[in-house]
Formats: sequence, structure tokens, C-alpha cells
Amino acid sequence: MDNIHRREFTKQTSAIVGALFSGSLLDGEMLHAQEPTRPENAGAASNNQSNTKPDERLMRLGLNALARCHEMDYFADGHRGASLIAAHLMCADNEFDDPTRTRIVELFDLNWAPTALCKPFPDEKPDPDGITKIGEALADGGEVLRQVGHNAIFAMLAIKGFRMLPSAATPQRIDGVCKMIRKFTPWRDVTPDADVDPPPFSDSAAASKYVLQEASDAVDRWVGYGQGYTGHMLTFGQALVELAAMGDVEWADSCRTAFRKYVTVTRQGPDDEAKRYADHKPTNLRPDQYEYWKKRGDRTLGIGHVFKYPYSYYDLLERANDPALEREWDAKAYHVF
Repeated sequence: MDNIHRREFTKQTSAIVGALFSGSLLDGEMLHAQEPTRPENAGAASNNQSNTKPDERLMRLGLNALARCHEMDYFADGHRGASLIAAHLMCADNEFDDPTRTRIVELFDLNWAPTALCKPFPDEKPDPDGITKIGEALADGGEVLRQVGHNAIFAMLAIKGFRMLPSAATPQRIDGVCKMIRKFTPWRDVTPDADVDPPPFSDSAAASKYVLQEASDAVDRWVGYGQGYTGHMLTFGQALVELAAMGDVEWADSCRTAFRKYVTVTRQGPDDEAKRYADHKPTNLRPDQYEYWKKRGDRTLGIGHVFKYPYSYYDLLERANDPALEREWDAKAYHVF
């Protein structure tokens, strides 16, 4: 399916790093992040939202979580909210078959959908124009690299989610997302190397190729040390490409220096104090297959990289449209997934 048709399909259907810092997660393994609260009436809260179609429900649950996580664990719970939106987009963009989509929804129902994090917000009149506040909150972060670029990753998914589901773009949700974005703190905010010069994010194909190549190189560089740097190269880079593709070039460009800093740090590779992690075993299973999700088991979602990494991966591959780069990636993708 070509890019235009696939994007239209999405609209129709729905509308970090070894150990980055205390409270983070790399390569899908929990370090210090807490599990979301499960109150006695959490199931009922989830059921109140189950009258919407499945795809729309995941989007709404994710937006609820992104808007509420600033009151909880903004980093870990923000990951969970972002993964709900990313999972919906991944399924829709790539036309996952019904068994695969059903299994992914099942995993959310078994883990986060019934929790206080995803419970409904009070009824309010939507204000889609208020979505611009999220982009402004992101741009306010300036050129500082903040916690591996998650401010940009989460902002993009929230903006995209609200635009695809404008009925959820209520003032309380938008305000909550802005508060979450402003919580992210500086991390390894180095001076970027002069030779780190990505193409304009508005050049979707060229920028996607750049991000994929940097991430492919990172796979090799970080073997034996976890693939968090690789995964976040995919998600951070893709978030900026996606923002520009949505017409929000100014917001994407506001993060350009921060992204250059992240590429600079990632290229440095593991140092003498880097923690080692067991590599994933080679497999031909990929996230677009039902068997991949079935074999993961019911409680192996970490804080959501398992959904966010492949969403960004598939989106970048489609935009890049580079068969040689796709073959290069397919041979090593198991390291990340």
C-alpha cells in the first residue's frame, strides 16, 4: 500500500540505554519505574470506555494516560500512555491482521487499560485549537536534550492522537499533557559534534534514511550493552520526522539541536562503566506477526518500548523507501525487538 493510502487508512480507522538514570528503562527492562495503581474500581473505569470501537479506545486510553501521568510517574506512566497510541498507529498504518490486532488489545486489557492511569476524564467541551499549546510547550524546552528526547516523542504522539480523535482534545487533557512535557529534565546535554547534521525533517525520505542508518550503526555499537540507545534513536528521530510531516515543521526544528546532541552521545558508544545486558536471541519473528506477541507472554510489556520501537521502525522504513536499508535492518532487527 502506498504512503498516501496508508495514511488515509489510519485516519479512517481511528480516526534507556544501559541505565540512563534512576527511574528509566532501557531495552524494555524495568529498572525503578513503578507499576501503575490498580484501584478496586479500575475495571469499571475501563468498562465505561469500552463502548467505542477498539482502535479508538486504545487512542483514548493513551491520551488519558498522557494527560494524567504528570500526577503519577510522568516518565514511566507517560511511556505507557504513549505506547497505547503508538500501538494503534502501528496496527492501522501497517494493516496488521485481526488476530495480531486482537492480541495487542488483549495485552493492554491485561495490563494497563483497567488501571487508574487510563480512567476517563470528566466530560468537557473539546478545544482542538488548544492542541497548539502542546507544541508550544515542546518548543519552550529549547535546544536542551531532555531525558533522551521523550518530551518530543510524547508530544508528537499526543498531538497526533488529539488530531485524530478531536473529541478527546479537552482543556483538562491538553493541560495535563503540557504539564507532563514540562517535567522532562536535561540529560547528557553535550555540545553536538559539527559533523552531526541531519537532513531537514521536512524532507521525510532523507531524514528517515538518516535516522534508520544512525540506528542501524547503533545496533552494532551497542551489542552486549542493551539497545536502548538504538530504540530511542528510532523513536526520537521518527517523532521529529512525523511532526514535520504533519505540518508542524517549526516544532520539529525546535528540537533539532537536541536531536544532534543525542546522535553525538549515541555515537560515543559504551564507556568503561557501561552496564552489560544479554542480547536478544536471533529470531525471524517480528511485531507485525501474531506469533511474536503470543510468545511474549501476558506480562512482558516493560513500560511500552515493545510498542513504540516497532511503530517508529515501520514508519521510518515506509518513509525512507530504501530496499537496501530495509534488508540491512531486517537482518538485525531482533536486537531491538
